[in-house]
Parts: sequence; structure tokens; C-alpha cells
Amino acid sequence: MKMIKLRSHIRSDGVLHLQVPDELKNQEVSITIQPLSPCLDRQLGVELGWAEGFFAETAGALADDDSFFRQPQGDYDARVPLE
Repeated sequence: MKMIKLRSHIRSDGVLHLQVPDELKNQEVSITIQPLSPCLDRQLGVELGWAEGFFAETAGALADDDSFFRQPQGDYDARVPLE
């Protein structure tokens, strides 16, 4: 049996829309719904040693910093194609 995990959102009207792979068309399936904690990402970050709120405070912090830019990457080495 192949299990496919999908993450989706149930709207305020109680409707859940799922887009599933074509290989599941015209088949009977069993669906289990497991609610996720609204602060799951925050909990995982803290468990991994990051300060509470670190990602929320720093996400996008360099977007307006002109001193931060990608250096030129140079040319790729010539490679022999695989046969």
C-alpha cells in the first residue's frame, strides 16, 4: 500500500479541497484528518535551539539592504557530456 501525505486547509465554511495525483483517480481511498498545531513551526524552531520568534522577526530583513547582494558567480567549467 502506498501512502501519500498532503497538507491542506479547511476553510471557515468547513470545506476541504484536495488535489490528488492522477494515479489515484477512480479509486476508493481512506482519508484521515489530523489537525496541526497553529504554532507548529514555532515549536519546531524552539526545539531545534532557535530563540522564540526568531524566524518571524528576521524573515525578509535583508530585502531592503542594498549592501547585501550576490557576488558574480563566474563561468561554469567545460564538462564532457555523458553518453
